[in-house]
Amino acid sequence: MPETELLLRSQRVVTPDGTRAAAVAVAGGRITDVLPYDAPAPPRARTEDLGDAALLPGLVDTHVHVNDPGRAEWEGFRTATRAAAAGGVTTLIDMPLNSVPPTTTPRHLTVKQRAAAHAVHVDVGFWGGAIPGNTGQLRPLHDAGVFGFKCFLSPSGVEEFPELDRRGLAAAMTEIADFGGLLIVHAEAPDRLDRAPRRAGRRYADFLASRPRAAENDAVAALVTLAARLDARVHVLHLSSGDALPLIAGAKRAGVRLTAETCPHFLTLAAEEVPDGATEFKCCPPIREAANQDALWAGLVDGTIDCVVSDHSPCTPELKHPDTGDFATAWGGISSLQLGLPAVWTAARRRGHTLDDVARWMSTAPARLAGLRGKGAIEAGRDADFAVLAPEAAFTVDPAALHHRNRITAYAGRTLHGVVRSTWLRGHKIADGGTPTAPTGRLLERTQHV
Repeated sequence: MPETELLLRSQRVVTPDGTRAAAVAVAGGRITDVLPYDAPAPPRARTEDLGDAALLPGLVDTHVHVNDPGRAEWEGFRTATRAAAAGGVTTLIDMPLNSVPPTTTPRHLTVKQRAAAHAVHVDVGFWGGAIPGNTGQLRPLHDAGVFGFKCFLSPSGVEEFPELDRRGLAAAMTEIADFGGLLIVHAEAPDRLDRAPRRAGRRYADFLASRPRAAENDAVAALVTLAARLDARVHVLHLSSGDALPLIAGAKRAGVRLTAETCPHFLTLAAEEVPDGATEFKCCPPIREAANQDALWAGLVDGTIDCVVSDHSPCTPELKHPDTGDFATAWGGISSLQLGLPAVWTAARRRGHTLDDVARWMSTAPARLAGLRGKGAIEAGRDADFAVLAPEAAFTVDPAALHHRNRITAYAGRTLHGVVRSTWLRGHKIADGGTPTAPTGRLLERTQHV
């Protein structure tokens, strides 16, 4: 065993076996042991005692829109990963849109990797995209190291990433299942959206009616049927409809290889609280009612929902149309990469859940989804990636303190519990007191982890 270089002590270390006082030994960027709290430090080891601050595994966020290159004015690798580091996220996987070009060919993946090189504060991997006409590119993208493939069943909002129809979905799923890949799906049925009422204006109730739960429910039902027939591995993105939970639970019991995620905004924000004209709250699918939120929490607790990830989808301030507050035309996306951990912890603690639960939902399960075997837990052999959290400390969200490029957030002015004191990547502190250090992250490929 290599000689210990770093020993982190905490009265609350969140491990797969529960939270306990411990000392975590690190060498060569990896955890070598989890020792009793008072274990003596090796003579040349650097020691840091975190006291009562909790030591969590670094968060793994598998749903981030960095938009770079092509729309770097919306977000970029440097700013997105600064926000991630400040918020306790040590690994993220970038969505194949809204960059130009989208990550739909190996050549486009190379363009994305070049944009990210030397700019990332945390480890970054990439999803590929499945769009009409690129079925032949899916296996080469898989071989090039993407972690899976995203598709839309309804319009994505950008013309260079069109949705798949039923025939295209079946073709993509068949190809991806053939080489053992993962298909991740924005699941809203276009026919349901087309039939829903559409009204321009400031009323949030009108926008909510335009994205009904039935659109998600129908799409999930279609995915379950197709995934069962093809024995494909399929993941439902940003689930907001509690009505879809019985479908997902039943599919899992039947052995369908289906997983699902939800997002901090669906677990912490409710439609009843969204002011008319407050387009910073717009996302697709939408933030729904409080009773629906209760159902999502129940699905998370019983394992129907596997993980919680941000769906950080920023844009420039003008695209949110603050002048008109028109929900119909504003860009849909919640900027929350830096705030996911305290937002979820604030709601979780109120509902009686623990830091062990939060670590499982926001680190262990997303790492498992992406096949990142070195991430997601504090145990020997894993990367020494940590988030140091003061769980009882509270703060009020000030957009000026956020590190993503355009400091718009639906959480502005909210009081949250859980202050991220520091973030560590492979045994090196990459953020301290909310301030990130120089970029030291790496670009990840699926082939490195299989």
